[in-house]
Amino acid sequence: MMHHRHSPEDEAARRRWQHPESILEEIGLAPGGTFVDVGCGDGFFALPAARIVGPRGRVCGIDIDAEALDLLREKAYSERLDNVILRKGMAEEIVLCDGCTDIVFFGIDLHDFVDPVRVLRNAKRMARSTGVVVDVDWKKEPLPLGPPPAKKFSPEHAASLMVEAGLEVRTVAEAGPYHYIVTAMPGR
Repeated sequence: MMHHRHSPEDEAARRRWQHPESILEEIGLAPGGTFVDVGCGDGFFALPAARIVGPRGRVCGIDIDAEALDLLREKAYSERLDNVILRKGMAEEIVLCDGCTDIVFFGIDLHDFVDPVRVLRNAKRMARSTGVVVDVDWKKEPLPLGPPPAKKFSPEHAASLMVEAGLEVRTVAEAGPYHYIVTAMPGR
């Protein structure tokens, strides 16, 4: 899986075309919530999520990149966000808990996993029955940013992987100029 680490300049540039807070609010993240960020990198989504869920909520980040996790840990510490829990490892191998989280989130990384269906099955296990699994990813077209189109998943393909993992797809929509968002429920 590719690693996502960004300089402060990269993050400022990225915020011009992607606003993590509005995406997190759109998917229903609220104070007191539990949020799992699979492939969290250095926290582009995890830190805003930690601010939104507040002291009674929890954000769990999973990534294989120890340096990115260290950077995220430092950022959370500097902001006094003690509601962030990090776990190093392959998402194909990690299930943090059964039915414990409101949102399992994939922020522009589902296409990077060795076995995306296995990762989505793990996400299904972690999500509460009322929870949601969310994939925000690159549109599968030539864009000035992101990986080449051959590496990207179309929203239809991402949704089909979710169905294969036993999830019930609820919505497929655009999420800004370069991305789409697919939301799914754990199903039966």
